[in-house]
This record gives sequence, C-alpha cells and structure tokens, in this order.
Amino acid sequence: MYAWLCEDPTGVDSLRWCERPTPQPAPGEVRIEVHAASLNFPDLLTVQNKYQIKPALPFVPGSEFSGIVQAVGDGVRHLKAGDAVASIGAAGGFGTHACVPASQVLALPEGFDLDDGAAFAFTYGTSHHALIDRGELRTGETVLVLGASGGVGSAAVQIAKAAGARVIAAVSSADKAAFCTELGADMSIDLSHQDLRSALKAAQVSPDIVLDPVGGDLAEAAFRSIAWRGRHLVIGFAAGPIPALPLNLPLLKGASIVGVFWGDFARREPKAFQQGLAQLFTWYAQGAVKPAIDARLPMTSLPEAYERMASRRLHGKLLVVNHPI
Repeated sequence: MYAWLCEDPTGVDSLRWCERPTPQPAPGEVRIEVHAASLNFPDLLTVQNKYQIKPALPFVPGSEFSGIVQAVGDGVRHLKAGDAVASIGAAGGFGTHACVPASQVLALPEGFDLDDGAAFAFTYGTSHHALIDRGELRTGETVLVLGASGGVGSAAVQIAKAAGARVIAAVSSADKAAFCTELGADMSIDLSHQDLRSALKAAQVSPDIVLDPVGGDLAEAAFRSIAWRGRHLVIGFAAGPIPALPLNLPLLKGASIVGVFWGDFARREPKAFQQGLAQLFTWYAQGAVKPAIDARLPMTSLPEAYERMASRRLHGKLLVVNHPI
C-alpha cells in the first residue's frame, strides 16, 4: 500500500508519499481499500499540530473517507468483506488502504455513491446536529449560514431547506453567492460588496438561527442581527480569531449561544447520532441533500488539495481519490 505519512506535524510540506506494509486488522478493526477521501478543516490543523486531537506519530492523515471493506478483525459483527463504507476518525484516509476501528465505520445504504460517501458524514452530520438537535430548528424559521459555500455551510443550506426553513447564505464572493443560490438558498449575501448587518436590515430579516463555522469579526455582526430567542450555533473558527461576544447581547435579545461539537456528540450519544444519520440517509435517497463536490484530485496530489482548501476558494467539498477521474 501507499500513503501520505506525517512524521513531524509542522505542516503540509512535512508529508511524505511512501510505500508501507499493507496492515492486517487487529481485533475490533477493519481494513478498507480507500476509494476517496475528503478534506476537512481539521485535516489541515492536524498536520500543523493545532487540532485538539493529536494522533500518535507517525500517522497517516485523512479523517473522512469511503471505500470497500477488505478484511475484518476478530469481534467485528456489523461489517463484512465487500461492504461499501464510510469512515470518520482522526486519521488514516490519505492512502490506498487503512485499518481503523470498526466503531468509526458506517455501512453505506445500497446505491449510495462512494464519492458522496467520502464527503457526507462529517459535514452533514455536523450541520444536522447543529440545526436540528442543538438549534431545534422549526419549519418556517430563518437560518443565516456563515461560510455557506464551504463543506459545513453548503450542507447546512441543504439541511435547513429540507427542514422547511428560509435560508440566507453569507459568503465572500459573487461566484460563491451564485453557488449557494443554486443549492437552494433564498437569499445570498456577497460580503465582498455588502456589509452583513446592513444587508439583513435592508431585507428586513432577523435570523432565528445563525450557523457559524467562521468566527472572527462576522460572529458579533451576525449576533447583533439575531431575532428574539435566536440561537447562535458555534461550530468553529475558520477565520482564525476566536470572537469574544459582549454578554449583554444575549441578554437583550433573549438569545442563546450554543456550542456544537459533533465528534463528541457521536461518541457520547450514539443513539441520537444514529437517528440523525438515518434521517440524512433518507433525505439523500429522496434527493433533498447531496454533497457538492468542488473537485476530485488524484490521491498523489494531496499537497495541491491542501493548498486549494487553504485558499478558501472551494465551493463545497474537495476529494482526493484512488480511482480514475
């Protein structure tokens, strides 16, 4: 097998494409022939040693991927060789094969596209947990999605529409605004030409929910526009700075600042996690949600993929694949 090996997490330049022994699954593990892997923001932080989860060195990065089960270790009952699966964990996906704990592996429904499987659970799971569980989204409410053209944001646009919400997409360029409109957003705000609060005020809109994977300066502007009893869903800080919101704002708005940590939710509340996933699979089968794939690059082009993700030019998800493009 071949894989990208991280021996010194100082950044993408430290990764090395190399041949390694094909692993055998230990008890409780499965070996997967990797079909495709997606890039998520934590994948960049992990190889920079900036993520809260720090795999033991050396490791193969890649937290989300799809493929076919080749072999199962002792004690694995819910998976078998030949199953189409998706895996979500801290590492392992940026290679041709991976051995991972079976508890991190999801059997994909029949007919689920393997490329979609590599770009589904992390972003759609996060956005579903945020909007439906933590945000308690109700039909007819208005959702403002910050960073709406990214992986989590584009998933949130589709999920909010599937749940019967009005969706406002906030993005950083005109082409991203057009992309979100194509996804189903009712209104798109191009922040390169519009101020967020002014645009919302002009449209006479106060969002009931703000889905925020961005942080930075946008967080306070969004919260100042939130509706009475609004919910500001804190997912991440892609902009870099972690905002400090004045606590008089939630008081005056009767509003809530709600933390969203999907990874720990899946671990602590497995039944609720499975229920959310089942709803997402149903919506996928109905065509209500489907990952927007920005591009597919060969697995050997991972450094280029990292560069594209860091540039913030993506519309949806970026895949590195082990199949013909």
